[in-house]
Amino acid sequence: MSVIITYAIPIFVITLILEMMLFRRMGSNTGPLRGYEWRDTLASLAMGVGSLIVKLPLAGAIFGLSVFLYDYRAFDLDRSALWFWPALILCEDFCYYWFHRLHHTIRILWAGHINHHSSTHYNLSTALRQPWTTIVTGVLFWAPLPLIGFEAADILTAQSISLLYQYGLHTELVGKLGPIEWFFNTPSHHRVHHGRNPIYLDRNHGGIFIIWDRLFGTFEVESVPVDYGLTKNIATFNPFRIAFHEWAASGRDVAHAGSARNALAYLFGPPGWSDDGSRKTSKQQRAESTRTTT
Repeated sequence: MSVIITYAIPIFVITLILEMMLFRRMGSNTGPLRGYEWRDTLASLAMGVGSLIVKLPLAGAIFGLSVFLYDYRAFDLDRSALWFWPALILCEDFCYYWFHRLHHTIRILWAGHINHHSSTHYNLSTALRQPWTTIVTGVLFWAPLPLIGFEAADILTAQSISLLYQYGLHTELVGKLGPIEWFFNTPSHHRVHHGRNPIYLDRNHGGIFIIWDRLFGTFEVESVPVDYGLTKNIATFNPFRIAFHEWAASGRDVAHAGSARNALAYLFGPPGWSDDGSRKTSKQQRAESTRTTT
């Protein structure tokens, strides 16, 4: 775990408690602002702790992979140059965008990421509802960075900065932020990302910046109240069920696929795909929603 994240833990705790107190003072556990629900919050915290337990034994191997790839770098970058850290943060965010986008659009990757979206509440504790298996499914998405010429320790620092930034996006207490929203990810943009409204599905994948979504056609503005959660909510606070329910569902679909082609489609096709058409992908749901509103 990065030193930045270690030092940020007290900030996480203090800001979470402050937000909880603000919601309680506002009486906003229902209605437009969902606030906190103690079982949901405990589940999110358990997911965060579980993520750390899973990641710690693997962190050294992943760091070692970056060190190994750095030996084959294309450039020797000047760490003292003024452009170095802005360039690294921009490049890291580009890698994060594709990691995040593909973890929404390929089911075997979605099985690892889905637990972050399983809360029907949206608050700072939701940011701590971290996946347990994306450290394995996501490791190669950052491989280009050491090959470009960024050192492993610097990449880890940039990833930690991104994680810290994204923590603050998980709140309903901050409205829209004007011109900032053209370039940066904001709480409004990220609320969209956590919505199960058809128009919000698989939108706004950026970490620090929203420019990638604008460039690659996955941007959506917050226009209607956000309904948080999954298209089919799992109704559990058990962290193990939260972490592995989609892996289990994927396994059941593969077991009953009927053919190798269908089995591969259940693993590498989009979430929601089914061989008999009984389920809908997010793309199909958005298309149907668009037709009914025009």
